[in-house]
Amino acid sequence: MQGWWSADAGRAFGRPPREAFFQELASSHASGCFRGGSEVGQRIVLGNTQSAESTRHVVGYMRFDADDKPKLLELLQTHPVVRHGGSVELCELPKS
Repeated sequence: MQGWWSADAGRAFGRPPREAFFQELASSHASGCFRGGSEVGQRIVLGNTQSAESTRHVVGYMRFDADDKPKLLELLQTHPVVRHGGSVELCELPKS
Protein backbone atom coordinates (compact mmCIF):
# COMPACT_ATOMS: atom_id res chain seq x y z
CA MET A 1 0.00 0.00 0.00
CA GLN A 2 1.25 3.44 -0.85
CA GLY A 3 -0.23 6.41 0.91
CA TRP A 4 0.24 9.95 2.05
CA TRP A 5 -1.21 12.03 4.80
CA SER A 6 -2.28 15.60 4.92
CA ALA A 7 -2.28 17.43 8.19
CA ASP A 8 -4.95 19.95 8.97
CA ALA A 9 -2.66 21.79 11.36
CA GLY A 10 -4.51 25.06 10.97
CA ARG A 11 -7.47 23.59 12.80
CA ALA A 12 -5.50 21.88 15.55
CA PHE A 13 -6.57 22.86 19.06
CA GLY A 14 -2.99 23.46 20.10
CA ARG A 15 0.12 23.88 17.99
CA PRO A 16 2.34 20.82 18.46
CA PRO A 17 5.82 21.57 19.80
CA ARG A 18 8.59 21.39 17.19
CA GLU A 19 10.29 18.55 19.09
CA ALA A 20 7.18 16.40 18.63
CA PHE A 21 7.70 16.50 14.86
CA PHE A 22 11.32 15.39 15.23
CA GLN A 23 10.13 12.46 17.35
CA GLU A 24 7.50 11.64 14.71
CA LEU A 25 10.11 11.62 11.97
CA ALA A 26 12.31 9.29 14.02
CA SER A 27 9.36 6.92 14.58
CA SER A 28 8.43 7.07 10.90
CA HIS A 29 11.98 6.26 9.81
CA ALA A 30 12.14 3.40 12.34
CA SER A 31 8.94 1.91 10.88
CA GLY A 32 10.82 1.00 7.71
CA CYS A 33 7.98 2.17 5.46
CA PHE A 34 8.58 5.95 5.44
CA ARG A 35 9.53 7.24 1.98
CA GLY A 36 9.79 10.99 2.51
CA GLY A 37 7.59 14.04 2.67
CA SER A 38 7.54 17.81 2.69
CA GLU A 39 5.74 20.93 3.74
CA VAL A 40 3.51 22.35 1.03
CA GLY A 41 4.86 25.63 -0.29
CA GLN A 42 3.44 28.21 -2.64
CA ARG A 43 0.43 27.06 -4.64
CA ILE A 44 -0.43 28.03 -8.18
CA VAL A 45 -3.87 27.04 -9.38
CA LEU A 46 -4.62 26.77 -13.07
CA GLY A 47 -8.15 26.60 -14.37
CA ASN A 48 -11.12 26.58 -12.00
CA THR A 49 -9.76 28.09 -8.77
CA GLN A 50 -12.91 27.26 -6.77
CA SER A 51 -12.35 23.53 -7.15
CA ALA A 52 -8.91 23.91 -5.53
CA GLU A 53 -10.39 25.29 -2.30
CA SER A 54 -10.76 21.75 -0.94
CA THR A 55 -6.97 21.38 -0.62
CA ARG A 56 -6.17 24.70 1.10
CA HIS A 57 -5.96 22.97 4.48
CA VAL A 58 -3.20 20.60 3.35
CA VAL A 59 0.03 21.87 4.90
CA GLY A 60 2.32 18.88 4.38
CA TYR A 61 2.56 15.27 3.40
CA MET A 62 4.47 12.12 4.19
CA ARG A 63 4.73 9.09 1.95
CA PHE A 64 4.72 5.53 3.23
CA ASP A 65 4.95 2.20 1.41
CA ALA A 66 3.29 -0.31 3.72
CA ASP A 67 1.73 -3.75 3.38
CA ASP A 68 0.26 -3.62 6.89
CA LYS A 69 -2.43 -0.92 6.91
CA PRO A 70 -3.41 -1.39 10.61
CA LYS A 71 0.24 -0.95 11.63
CA LEU A 72 0.52 2.25 9.57
CA LEU A 73 -2.72 3.59 11.08
CA GLU A 74 -1.35 2.86 14.55
CA LEU A 75 1.80 4.85 13.70
CA LEU A 76 -0.24 7.78 12.36
CA GLN A 77 -2.34 7.89 15.56
CA THR A 78 0.83 9.14 17.30
CA HIS A 79 1.35 12.01 14.86
CA PRO A 80 1.66 15.34 16.71
CA VAL A 81 -1.12 16.96 14.68
CA VAL A 82 -3.54 14.17 15.68
CA ARG A 83 -2.44 14.32 19.33
CA HIS A 84 -3.04 18.09 19.37
CA GLY A 85 -6.56 18.04 17.94
CA GLY A 86 -5.89 18.23 14.21
CA SER A 87 -6.44 15.62 11.57
CA VAL A 88 -4.35 13.36 9.37
CA GLU A 89 -5.81 11.81 6.25
CA LEU A 90 -4.46 8.58 4.82
CA CYS A 91 -4.99 8.35 1.07
CA GLU A 92 -4.11 5.15 -0.73
CA LEU A 93 -2.35 5.47 -4.05
CA PRO A 94 -3.16 2.30 -5.97
CA LYS A 95 -0.57 1.02 -8.41
CA SER A 96 -1.67 1.71 -11.94
